[in-house]
Amino acid sequence: MPNSNTTHEVLTAVFQVRHFPDHITAGQSGDARHAGELAVLLWQRALDPQAGAWSLPGGLLHEDEDLTTSARRQLAEKVDVQEVSHLEQLSVFSDPHRVPGPRTIASTFLGLVPLPADPQLPPDTAWHPVSALPETAFDHGTVVRHARTRLAAKLSYTNIAFGLAPDEFSMSTLREIYCAALGYQVDATNLQRVLGRRGVLTPTGNTAPSGRTGGRPAALYRFTDSTLRVTDEFAALRPPS
Repeated sequence: MPNSNTTHEVLTAVFQVRHFPDHITAGQSGDARHAGELAVLLWQRALDPQAGAWSLPGGLLHEDEDLTTSARRQLAEKVDVQEVSHLEQLSVFSDPHRVPGPRTIASTFLGLVPLPADPQLPPDTAWHPVSALPETAFDHGTVVRHARTRLAAKLSYTNIAFGLAPDEFSMSTLREIYCAALGYQVDATNLQRVLGRRGVLTPTGNTAPSGRTGGRPAALYRFTDSTLRVTDEFAALRPPS
């Protein structure tokens, strides 16, 4: 049993695919910098310990709430994010020395926000590319990396990308989401074939507006389900060789 000085906090790594036009990751070409990147929501600590470091939204678990309720409450209170399209528990971080002072155990969550959403954030809160995290407090960077690994794994065998996608999207948009979340390039034709075979996508019958160069308008799709389900338990997406 934990001792009476042990406290319990809840932290959430909230991801969204966003564009950072002025951000260039090491090794990217000039064109790549305008592609969508997986971003995580962080707020900047005002007080010690580690004042100025960027932190995941979260705080202490109340005695009258369960973990999921706590995660949603603290997203609303700390960073004014009222809705996430998907929320799931990750793991428990329990190193006795993970934070200074009384022992604090952290239950962590993965949250997803869809591509078109643009929540109004407090001044001390911002989106940061996962590929170029700022200095983070305590073990929060480790939590972000763990959440990214979980997301990438579930993109292989579930329909979890629904949490990052708009209600309607073209295959080029969906490809951008997968590339950002996985961290490597994905072929749009192969992606459409795989997801179509699994029954993940449904054509809407609508088309995207034509671009400046004209051409055939792109067909629009939606995710068949807006809740998590396993689509192929043995599948694994891999980077191109």
